[in-house]
Amino acid sequence: MIHILDLLNKIKWDKRENPKEYGIFYFDRISKKLIEIKFIDIKKIEGSFMVLEKNNEEINIPLHRIKEVKKLGKLIWKR
Repeated sequence: MIHILDLLNKIKWDKRENPKEYGIFYFDRISKKLIEIKFIDIKKIEGSFMVLEKNNEEINIPLHRIKEVKKLGKLIWKR
């Protein structure tokens, strides 16, 4: 299985991929459920975190919390 960081970099940098087609699902410890974000909503990937921006604040989500990645609604990666 491909490492999640390698997959995220492939989606971002591979010209054959369309980042708008991808959904990232991570486990939220507070709500205790999977939360979907669109790949294009990821501001940056730093070290072992993906960084989102919400209400002018950066939110760091550890990559180990990512549980699934879907392309056009089809599951392509799962932890």
